[in-house]
Amino acid sequence: MSEHCEIDKEQFGAFLARLRKEKGLTQKELAERLFVSDKAVSKWERSLSLPDVALLLPLADCLGVSVTELLRGERTTQPQLPVEEVEALVGSALRMGGEEQAERRTDRRRWRLACVLCVLAGAAETLALRALGFSWAELGPAVLLVEGMSLVFALWLCFWVKERLPAYYDENRISIYSDGVFRLSLPGVHINNSNWPHILRAMRVWLLGAMVLFPLLWGALAALWPGQLSAVRLALVLVFCLGLFVPAMLAARRHA
Repeated sequence: MSEHCEIDKEQFGAFLARLRKEKGLTQKELAERLFVSDKAVSKWERSLSLPDVALLLPLADCLGVSVTELLRGERTTQPQLPVEEVEALVGSALRMGGEEQAERRTDRRRWRLACVLCVLAGAAETLALRALGFSWAELGPAVLLVEGMSLVFALWLCFWVKERLPAYYDENRISIYSDGVFRLSLPGVHINNSNWPHILRAMRVWLLGAMVLFPLLWGALAALWPGQLSAVRLALVLVFCLGLFVPAMLAARRHA
């Protein structure tokens, strides 16, 4: 530890990796006990980040050390550490946790900016189609429908959705997420805090991409097959609806 009792990420990561191996646990097995992803454990061991403060006690219990030893990155024979050192360690952990929360807020702002830009791009493309001679009646059942649905769900996912789930999602096999009027069901998938960030990312990417690409694709196909607007409309809307959930389910299963 440094003289100011700051947490040494490299020492913490090396100590964590050694304790895990002493217990005969893989990164995935340790992650499952903590209800996090094995990538999170990997990042801790590679000194890229620290666990949330709420995870320190269960992590220390899993590895058979005290929280103080875990934060110091070494075992200690002292029966009790000075109060000042313990307070400094906890304060350092809280500061670093605050830094990671700030990073998450920055990431949220980026998604919000991307959402606004994609909304503007989709609106401009829709108006361009209207200017090219397509009537609102032609645009309504497909372009306006998809753009409207994308807008509603993208605003929810980028501005209001909860980034972290309640603890009971980690403790039970739940495949439905409900938040006010919004409801997400992924049959056969266990939604938890390990895969939730990846589910959100998959849906955000799909929805924002749809807002930008759908009018262009519809316009191109409508120009190529002007007499097949109904078939083009049905095919594209089906692709959009299925596409919203398929990436989410794949992301959830991959990071379960």
